[in-house]
Amino acid sequence: MRMHELLAEIRRQQDSGERVALATLVDVLRSAPRDPGAVMAISSSGALFGSISGGCVESALAQEAAGVLRSGQARLVEYGLSDADAQAVGLSCGGTLSVLVEPLEQAETAAVERRLSSETLVAEAVRLDDRGLANRLFLFEDSSFGSLGNDRLDDVVTAEVRASIAGDATEIRSYGDEGEPHGDVSVFIHRVLPKPRMYIFGAIDFAHAMVRVAKLLGYEVTLCDARAAFATPERFPEADRVVVAWPDDFLREAPVDERTAIVALTHDEKFDIPLIRAALQTNAGYIGVMGSRRTNERRLAQLRELGASDTELARLNAPIGLDLGSRTPEETAIAIAAEIIALRHGRQGGRLAGGSGPVRGHWKSPQLS
Repeated sequence: MRMHELLAEIRRQQDSGERVALATLVDVLRSAPRDPGAVMAISSSGALFGSISGGCVESALAQEAAGVLRSGQARLVEYGLSDADAQAVGLSCGGTLSVLVEPLEQAETAAVERRLSSETLVAEAVRLDDRGLANRLFLFEDSSFGSLGNDRLDDVVTAEVRASIAGDATEIRSYGDEGEPHGDVSVFIHRVLPKPRMYIFGAIDFAHAMVRVAKLLGYEVTLCDARAAFATPERFPEADRVVVAWPDDFLREAPVDERTAIVALTHDEKFDIPLIRAALQTNAGYIGVMGSRRTNERRLAQLRELGASDTELARLNAPIGLDLGSRTPEETAIAIAAEIIALRHGRQGGRLAGGSGPVRGHWKSPQLS
């Protein structure tokens, strides 16, 4: 979770008389269970919301938050400096986490929540240096709220973030006091990316499971089928959209980017071949097609006859999914999701028990000074 996703719960706690501290993971060295930008809110009564490390350092952070609420002063704390320190707080993965812990004022959270009801949040920026620790700037599509310390610094950070809105989801940048480059003012920037899209084609039983799994992974899910009797919101209530259209016609007009996953479950050549040709014209990050190996070989031959190159066809993940021995729709959906996750992180999808590399991908960023 991110701060804006916890605001409603934070406000409920504050409205009931609780004081609330926010812990934000701002930097990771080596391996850690969560990526920078993860947050956890801690109330004065000890209630926890969200997660920083999946349970590794939450109890230590709860104690840190109690001290921050007593003093009213934000702190930047680090866990896992040594193996002994890591084990002391339960950070068994051996990574190093830098976490900003700050008290939240009710007036600030109420103001941000009001803006979120009518404006789209683009990014959050927060200072990490001692002179302005926890000064925070919220950037909306057409406005901003809060400050990093002065107008000039705010203007420079705002301009840079808006100019590179498609950059890394999180990063740490250094500025001078007035926004000059490469000074001793550290600013953690977290861009609020829209949900990635998944287009599922084929309103069959496997699609029910695929929709559920895709939603768990955080996708905005569209289910498309040319058959109106099958493609109905009643049959797929968890999908964000259900569209009745020929798959290739729909895909040619649909927004697609490198984070988009295209999952073809139609298993019918009159749909599959035009759909695959349309999919190969996009920059979708994942294109998967269901079918047996024999079906796939026949499909590839037809696509080559229609002019598809080997380079284009190499983008296809067919037969779809990892080799998990899946039989049921639910098992198949998990195998497809596992393949998408593996490809996203540049992994092969083998068993961790038989490998020797890191269990989790490393997040790379400038280290805090």
